[in-house]
Amino acid sequence: MTDPYGRESDPAKRVSSALTDGPDRAPARAMLKAVGYTDEDLAKPIIGVATAWIETMPCNFNQRNLATQVKGGIRSSGGTPMEFNTIAVADGVSMGTEGMRASLISREVIADSIELVTRGHMFDGIVCLVGCDKTIPAAVMALCRMNIPGLVLYSGSIAPGKWRGRDVTIQDVFEAVGQHSAGKLSAADLHSLEDVACPGAGACGGQFTANTMAAAVDFLGIGPASLDGIPGTAPGKRAAAEKAGRLALELVKDNVRPLDIVTREALENAITSIAATGGSTNGVLHLLAIAEEAGLELSIDDFDRIAARTPTIANLKPGGDYVATDLYRAGGVALIARELAKKGLLHTDSITVDGRTIGEIAASAEEAHMQKVVVPIESPIKPWGGLAILRGNLAPEGCVVKLAGHERQFHRGPARLFDSEEDCFQAVKNGVLEEGDVVVIRYEGPAGGPGMREMLHVTAAIVGEGMGESVALITDGRFSGATRGLMVGHISPEAAHGGPLAAIAEGDIIEIDVGARELRVKLTDEAIAKRLADWTAPPHRHKKGVFAKYAASVSSASRGAVTNPT
Repeated sequence: MTDPYGRESDPAKRVSSALTDGPDRAPARAMLKAVGYTDEDLAKPIIGVATAWIETMPCNFNQRNLATQVKGGIRSSGGTPMEFNTIAVADGVSMGTEGMRASLISREVIADSIELVTRGHMFDGIVCLVGCDKTIPAAVMALCRMNIPGLVLYSGSIAPGKWRGRDVTIQDVFEAVGQHSAGKLSAADLHSLEDVACPGAGACGGQFTANTMAAAVDFLGIGPASLDGIPGTAPGKRAAAEKAGRLALELVKDNVRPLDIVTREALENAITSIAATGGSTNGVLHLLAIAEEAGLELSIDDFDRIAARTPTIANLKPGGDYVATDLYRAGGVALIARELAKKGLLHTDSITVDGRTIGEIAASAEEAHMQKVVVPIESPIKPWGGLAILRGNLAPEGCVVKLAGHERQFHRGPARLFDSEEDCFQAVKNGVLEEGDVVVIRYEGPAGGPGMREMLHVTAAIVGEGMGESVALITDGRFSGATRGLMVGHISPEAAHGGPLAAIAEGDIIEIDVGARELRVKLTDEAIAKRLADWTAPPHRHKKGVFAKYAASVSSASRGAVTNPT
């Protein structure tokens, strides 16, 4: 195919030549010229630049500026950038409300919208700027689904706030709500904390879901490890964005595709990073979903196997003392990779988008003098990783327990039953929980919610009330990466689909046994079956619209809560 001047198409225009080249495409070129593109622009490879810029949160607020730098890098390398935007939902803002039901659903909408724009406009490659929790896995899902050259660039972590001489994050504000409810913190103090906790652009600062997934993406290889970890407002972030644009052109010219990088071994590297850093349990959902899009076999049991052999080596919030900006100054993900590689816990020959293997990235680590964020793997914080997978008569398809931020491996107590997060939060505020209770929140799963809400509003309130070490919580919903304490989520099958959680009654004795990898209720199989035979599914909360469509099509959390037709 030839361009408007009769020249042979740039060989890197593997896709876009069908949109821009030859006499028949004059109408398309005419419309693109109205935007400002020239014949010279349209003769070059076309690279989509996706952002999730939005004014509802700080997490993605710097992406307009960074997109300008990405586009500059693309142009300087001989490509033509075309910017477009997708959506985002602020978990931290919507937490504890009906709005939180939109969060996980947004992951599917973001992936679908990136795919639609990219396929509809026939880009040759793509750079996805990602920030808040769901934008990161969604962009990787879209890249794997389309399998055109591209990468994700994390727009960076927020800096910690300063309150009374110490670093604080949004986690501190959520827990302060519980302290205020318990009469341990004044309204004035709570207000002064909220004023300073989030000082500017960037995603939540601890090893919560955004930073967990940003690190996982680097270990997966689809994000440039030397660029992603630079904090959102750090001076080097703009230059990093420009470099990402140039890197995207290299990938397009060399025809390096996502599925060349996202392999089974790369997925295991990503899981290892989550386990080693005490990361968010949401990483389980998201990597399962990415594996689904990549056509790779991955099960929740793989997470347990890998976490069991992987020591916790990063002292990061919520279970530790430091935040992402501290990790960056200490040596970044390369330092974590170096320690893991020492014990043979990584597939070091896995390639990454910047042309290096993960082993080469590990070897390049530069450790800050006297840093305390990443400990030597020979003397880990814990000999196991930050999560485990349990099964048992309450979770035949599995569930996830977070092990970071507490020492408990066993809890036995009576069920305190709630059919919604709001009912549970009110009970916590009213001080009705007692030591030893097992809080049960059901009908908050992927379909039953719908949307599998995070429970940080409740879990932080429990910790703030001073009960974080004396009660446990189980749910078919999920948890924020900022959650700490003995909390079990993703229980599958979910209650709305008639899972055993639907059979629980107030006062039933529940056991969480991490050593045995079991979550069980002290009932016989016959008793559970009898109760479920008398059970009626609750009515759907939504009859039409995106929530109803999602509830009708979403898979079990044990498969990543995906909406693919398979």
